[in-house]
Amino acid sequence: MRRAHAALAHLGRHATAFMAGGVMLGLAVPPLAALAKPLLVPTLLIPLTLALVRLDWSAIAAWRRRPLVVALLVAWLLGVSPVLVWIATVPLVHVGFPPPLQVALVLMAASSPIVSSVAIALMVGLDATLAIVAVLVATALVPFTLPPMAQALTGVTLDIGIAAFMLRLALLVGSAFAVAWAVRRFVPASVLSRNTELLDGLTVLNLVLFGLAIMDGVTAFAVARPGYAAAALLAAFAFNLALQALGYAAFRGLGRRSALAAALVSGNCNMGLVLVALQGKAAFEVVVFFALAQIPMYTLPALLARAYRRLVGNAASGSR
Repeated sequence: MRRAHAALAHLGRHATAFMAGGVMLGLAVPPLAALAKPLLVPTLLIPLTLALVRLDWSAIAAWRRRPLVVALLVAWLLGVSPVLVWIATVPLVHVGFPPPLQVALVLMAASSPIVSSVAIALMVGLDATLAIVAVLVATALVPFTLPPMAQALTGVTLDIGIAAFMLRLALLVGSAFAVAWAVRRFVPASVLSRNTELLDGLTVLNLVLFGLAIMDGVTAFAVARPGYAAAALLAAFAFNLALQALGYAAFRGLGRRSALAAALVSGNCNMGLVLVALQGKAAFEVVVFFALAQIPMYTLPALLARAYRRLVGNAASGSR
């Protein structure tokens, strides 16, 4: 038990590096990806539960007093971002950009943020309370916004039963809140505060398993069609960074820590929800992009962690 605790704490201390390595392992060792595939849903939700265990819930509730900021951020995430991506990719299609890749990028931008963005925000010192408000509100609204946005911009029809989809989301997110409430109810806050590295380690372990699971079948496709895979990976990095930069610029007035959190949720989108909505009807080129897009989502926190902390630290020192 002590060794397991120490190992998880080590994962927590080097969270972003292990996240980056984990997603690459799924590509390098395809049998591991196939083995991890059944863990896709639980490993998607456990990081949200662990983040909720650590967050100050009163700070989350305080955002109710700033409804305009929340509304603008959600409108940006679910409405403005996909339109901007569509505008950027239309000219590219005319010069040979693969149409399935354009569809995948627009669907990515039209989705809600990944739930693990809350955990990542905690790890790198950003405003995790704003991140979770954005995740929860956008996730609740995306069944209503995604189908018309997909139809209008790409011509793709998403067969979503709104009631069933909302119930599924409510159960998934509600279960995370219920487990987190139980942990906070019965585990003293002092114990939780002393074990932040352990909680980070558990989060990283789940994120690594999720990264492995979503890579199932992608390596074989990349070997068969290396040109498309390379284009998809390049587009994933470019549009993730572009959306982060635009998100930061749009919400810079909130202060650096919150603006960086807005950037994080802008560029890191929950494509797992889109796959659920498509119900296996998506072209495999789209599925491959969704898998390869995990690489920037897992590696960029490691690459940008020092910059995040420096920017947040400078903002904090400047406010004294």
